[in-house]
Amino acid sequence: MADPQQPHVEQPHPQPPPRREVVTGVPRATRRRPPAHTPARSEISEQTTLGATYVRALMRSQLRAGLGALGVLALLVGTLPVLFRLSRSASGPLVWLMLGLVAYPVMWLIARWYVTRAERNEADFTGLVMDPAEVPGPYRPPG
Repeated sequence: MADPQQPHVEQPHPQPPPRREVVTGVPRATRRRPPAHTPARSEISEQTTLGATYVRALMRSQLRAGLGALGVLALLVGTLPVLFRLSRSASGPLVWLMLGLVAYPVMWLIARWYVTRAERNEADFTGLVMDPAEVPGPYRPPG
């Protein structure tokens, strides 16, 4: 019970917690951040020294692939007359065998390697130049 000698003190009412404000906006994950560096595409379009370096690197890699394919093809075609000269006794069937069954499939493999290498060079260059969000998937031939 209450003590009659002490005055009655009312307890203050507890204050309600402060009202929370809800802020709406674009979620942080979906915001587009500016790139940390200047995109290479703008370097190329503005024809800066860095852009010219990017283009030269692509041209150099394409030239390297082309010269490699040309070198292997020249080695293949250049050795055929030597092979035909060495085997004069069976030159009739050997010539057709070498031309029909060896030379053309090897040339096809060289051409296939070159096309694959050139596409890879272009895909690497596109990956370097484009924004990572805009890079298309790998090239797939139709059919």
